[in-house]
Amino acid sequence: MKFKIFTLLVFLTSHFLNATILNDSLALKKDSISVISHWKTKNKLNLLFTQNSFVNWNAGGNNSIAGIIKVQLTKNYKNNHMTWSNELKSNYGLNKEEDRELRKTEDLFEVNSTFGYRKNVKSNWYNSAKFSFKTQYTNGYKYPDTDTPISRFFAPAYLFLGVGSEYADKANNFKLYLSPITNKTTFVFDRTLANKGSYGVEEATYDDDGNLLTKGENTKMEFGMLVSGEWKTEVMTNIQMGNKLILYSDYVNNYGNIDFDWEINFDLTINKYVTANIGSHFLFDDDVRNKKDIDDDGILETIGPKIQLKQVLGVGFLYNFQ
Repeated sequence: MKFKIFTLLVFLTSHFLNATILNDSLALKKDSISVISHWKTKNKLNLLFTQNSFVNWNAGGNNSIAGIIKVQLTKNYKNNHMTWSNELKSNYGLNKEEDRELRKTEDLFEVNSTFGYRKNVKSNWYNSAKFSFKTQYTNGYKYPDTDTPISRFFAPAYLFLGVGSEYADKANNFKLYLSPITNKTTFVFDRTLANKGSYGVEEATYDDDGNLLTKGENTKMEFGMLVSGEWKTEVMTNIQMGNKLILYSDYVNNYGNIDFDWEINFDLTINKYVTANIGSHFLFDDDVRNKKDIDDDGILETIGPKIQLKQVLGVGFLYNFQ
């Protein structure tokens, strides 16, 4: 009797231990599977500052301070056949100079998303669809005139949606996107700017007495060809150069007239948290008509599209997070 009881206890104990070991191994296997993810997240917060201060400086000069905050959030998916890249960028900058009003130097809200699929896992070419949206936060002015905004939130805003092919070379940090069919929609959700025909929308019509006949359009739709490329490389130790070029031509309106958007940036890494940035941004859009006070009477007159140029130089703090 005692032997039977002992045998039963040994059986139950061994069964319990085996069950425990099996459960632990399954839990470990489950945990190991759960940490395997095709998603990668990389986020950056960058604060750039420039400052000039003069005291009894014989050569003269005005005290000034400027700051830019940049946020970049990325979340990318990749497996053998599929990629999905998502990016949100938000930049805002202000400048304050002695005896002058506070002025905006940077203003951007941008969302980009590219989905790609390839049949051959050894190929760098993907069948792709691309979505891009861009606008700004606050009013823009032709300084020193701060009474008449030349841009506002959602005036303009740009939406690109198209399909094509993307070549992605991860080893060389290079991407090339070709789209023969891309829709570009321009939004001008401000009545004053829309009536003026700003950013290429159909302007309002008036009778001989200046009375409004038809309101200006709030949107303009175009269909054309889009080519874009990105390339990053380390030109020197702790100095990385980044290029981004976008070319677009509308099939219907002035085909062959190319709008271009080119950014080149040099990021200088001082240490983990301190960085410097030198950047230039070249932009040409045939729908953006430049305005200038030709007769010095305070009235801005439209003189046609011009190449737009912006340059940035700053030192600041960088914080990476997930």
